[in-house]
Amino acid sequence: MTGLYADVIVDISHERVDRPFTYRIPEDLQGKLCVGQAVNVPFGKGDSQRKAYVIGFRDSVDFPPDRIKEITSTADKDLPAEAILLKLAAWMRETYGSTMIAALKTVLPASKRVRSRGKEPLTEEDVKDAEQTIALSEEQKHVVDSIVADYDQGVRKGYLLQGITGSGKTEVYLRLIEEMIRRGKQAIVLIPEIALTWQTLHRFEQRFGDRVTVMNSTLSKGEKFDHFEQARRGEIDVIIGPRSALFTPFQNLGLIIIDEEHEGSYKSETMPKYHARETAEALAGMVPGGASILMGSATPSMEALYRARNGSYGYFRLTRRLTGGTLPSVEITDLREELRAGNRSPFSRSLKQGIEDRLREKEQTMLFINRRGMAGFVSCRSCGRVFKCPHCDVALSAHSGGRLLCHYCGHEEPQPQTCPDCGSRYVSRFRAGTEAIESHVKKLWPEARVLRMDADTTRTKGSYERILKAFASGEADILIGTQMIVKGHDFPRVTLVGILAADLSLNTGDYRAAERTFQLLVQAAGRAGRGKRPGHVVIQTYQPEHYAVRLAAAQDIDSFYEEEIRYRGLLHYPPAAHLLAVQIYSAGEEEGAVCADRLKHLIDREAGRDVAVIGPAPAMIGRINDVYRFGLYLKGEDRGALERLKDTVEESVNSDRENGRMAGITVQFDFDPLRGF
Repeated sequence: MTGLYADVIVDISHERVDRPFTYRIPEDLQGKLCVGQAVNVPFGKGDSQRKAYVIGFRDSVDFPPDRIKEITSTADKDLPAEAILLKLAAWMRETYGSTMIAALKTVLPASKRVRSRGKEPLTEEDVKDAEQTIALSEEQKHVVDSIVADYDQGVRKGYLLQGITGSGKTEVYLRLIEEMIRRGKQAIVLIPEIALTWQTLHRFEQRFGDRVTVMNSTLSKGEKFDHFEQARRGEIDVIIGPRSALFTPFQNLGLIIIDEEHEGSYKSETMPKYHARETAEALAGMVPGGASILMGSATPSMEALYRARNGSYGYFRLTRRLTGGTLPSVEITDLREELRAGNRSPFSRSLKQGIEDRLREKEQTMLFINRRGMAGFVSCRSCGRVFKCPHCDVALSAHSGGRLLCHYCGHEEPQPQTCPDCGSRYVSRFRAGTEAIESHVKKLWPEARVLRMDADTTRTKGSYERILKAFASGEADILIGTQMIVKGHDFPRVTLVGILAADLSLNTGDYRAAERTFQLLVQAAGRAGRGKRPGHVVIQTYQPEHYAVRLAAAQDIDSFYEEEIRYRGLLHYPPAAHLLAVQIYSAGEEEGAVCADRLKHLIDREAGRDVAVIGPAPAMIGRINDVYRFGLYLKGEDRGALERLKDTVEESVNSDRENGRMAGITVQFDFDPLRGF
C-alpha cells in the first residue's frame, strides 16, 4: 500500500499515538515504504531530525500541501521490534476491523517509566544445571527433538501439543525455551490469567532465574512498561503473561507458547477483537527469521484440532501421566433420578457419600460449579428438557415478561408453565451459586474445613494465591469454586472432585456450549488422583445422555471431536465455516434497530449465495449502561468473502458518519466469536 503522503508517529508512546503527523513522501521513496518502516523526519519548529514510524498512507490531504514537510530518509535497514509491532497493528486493524489508533494502543505499552534494575544474561552453564533436574519421557523427548530439528532446518510453523492432565506439558515448554536461549532467541509464554498459578510460575523462575518476568492484571502501567523495556534492551529472555504479553518487543523472538490454548480469554472482547492464536501466527511471520508456535492443552479447541487434523499444524500427543497417578474413575449421576427419589439437595447421594468418606480418610475434595451461562436458560427438572431455538439449535434465554429469545436469529416464544414432554410443573431457570453451596456444605458437615474461591473471595491482591496455598498445604478439607479452581492446579491430596451442575455451561445460548462443557468437565476431572491415591469424579447433570457429558466422562477427545465437527459442519459454524458478528451499539433503541435493518439490507445486497445472513436480533443483554445492542451474523466458508463484506459495512458506516447520520451509534466486528453477544 502506498500513496503521495505518509502518516507517521514520532517516537513510540501512548501520549503521541493519538496524534499522527502527515509527511510528503519524496519521489525516490515512493512505492518503497511500508507500514512499520522507520524513517527520519524534520520535527518541530527547529526541524530537528527525529525517528518516526509509518502507520499509513494517503493520496490527498485536507490542508495546503505546501505546508507539509517531507520525509528525509529511511532509518534502520532492519525493522526494530517496535516497527514490527506497528506492522502487526496494521494487520490487526485490517483483519479485525478496528481503527488504527485502537490497534496501536493494543500493541504499544503506555509510556510510564519506573526504575528498573538490569539483569545478567543467562549463561550456558545455567541452562545445563537446569537440564540435570528432570529427565524427559520418550513422548516429551519426541516433541522437543522434533520441534528443535524443524527450527534448525529453517522450518517455522505452528504445532499442537495435546496432553492429558499431568502428562508434563510444562516441562516440554521449559526444555524448548532452553533450546531457544542456546540459539540466542527469546520466548513468549501465553497463559490465561486464570491459569497463572504460583506453582507454574515457581517452576519457570527456578529454571531461568531473573531472566524471566511475569505480567498479570495486578501490575501497574508503569510496571508493565518496565517489563517491555527490559525485553527491548535484551535484559530478559522469557516473558509469561496473558494475551497482551504477545506484544513484548523482543528483538530475537524465536518461540511463542500458548498454554491452555482453548481458553476463551485469548480472544479480546474490545476493539480490535483479535484472537491471540491468529495474531501470534501473524507476528511469527513478521519477526526476522520467523518464529515457531506451540499450542498446548489437555482439551484443545475445535479450531486447533481442525487445523492439526488437516495438516496445517504439527500434531503431538502426551498420553501418560508422569505424576505417578492414573486418570480418575468418573461417575455420572442423573439429577432427574435424584429428584424422583426425593433428594432436593445440591448433592447427589453418591457425592454426599464420597465427601463423607474423604473426610473420614483425611483426603481432600474439590466441588466445582460453573456459573458461566447463567443468563437464564429454561429447563424441566423432571425430564431434563431444555427449551431450544428451532432454527439455531442453541438454548433460548429467559427475558422479562415470560419471553424466551434466541440471540442469533431473534426467534421468540412464550415460556410454558408446564413441560410439553412430561407435563411437569418444574419448569424454570437454572440457578446455582458457590455461596449457596458453601452454606449447604457447612450445614451438612460442620466439622469440615472449607475454602471458597470465586470472584467475590479473590477481589484483593494476593487472595487467589493465599487460597490455593492454604488448600495445597492441607489447611482445608473442601475447596468450593468456579472454573478458576480447575485450571492447572496440582493437589496430590485431592481424591474426589464433584461437578455440581454440568448443565450450566451446556445450555448457554451459544453454538460452542458443548465444546466448553466438554473442556470444563475434562479439566475439572483432571484435578483428582494426581498423587499416589486414586481419584474419583462425580458429574451431576440433568442430561447424562448428552455426548459432551458422556464423552468427557470417558476422556474421549477423538470421539467428541468427530461428533462436534459433524454438528458444526451441518449448521456451518466454525471451524467448518466462518462466522462474522456485526455488532451495533446505539444510544437510542429505535435508532439502533433502524441501523441494524439498514446494514442487513446492505449486506443482503452485497453478499453472494455462499454467505448466509442471520438477524438482526437484540443482543443477549439488550441494554448495558443505557446503550442498546443489536447483532447480525454472517456465515460462510470463505473467510475472505466475510472480510470483504466487513470492509463494505465499514465504508458505509464511515460515509454515514461523515454525513452526520451515525450520531450515537457504533458498529464493531467480531470474527468467529467465542461468546454470545
